[in-house]
Amino acid sequence: QVQLVESGGGLVQAGGSLRLSCTASGIIFNINTMDWYRQAPGKQRELVAAINTGGSTHYGNSVQGRFTISRDNAKNTVYLQMNSLKPEDTAVYYCHVFERPSSNNYWGQGTQVTVSS
Repeated sequence: QVQLVESGGGLVQAGGSLRLSCTASGIIFNINTMDWYRQAPGKQRELVAAINTGGSTHYGNSVQGRFTISRDNAKNTVYLQMNSLKPEDTAVYYCHVFERPSSNNYWGQGTQVTVSS
């Protein structure tokens, strides 16, 4: 059974920082690319950041230079460090994996991030 459990969301003022964590179980963590997505009210879910098995990263345009994704394979955990937060970063943040070798999509339950102006 695959589980992705996020933590670290909350309320922060604009300009502040938060770090999200996602711990995975039921997958072979070190062979899977891990992603963070977010969804704001009334908007489509969008890719925030991704990190592959070699540590290469990709970021959405709106977070480039402010957010950093990292992973700790020993802890089966992926992190999202969010700095210089803006009110438009307010959303539910989801951890995601397109799991290998099953080719199934799995999502965490989501964690709310609210940035006040």
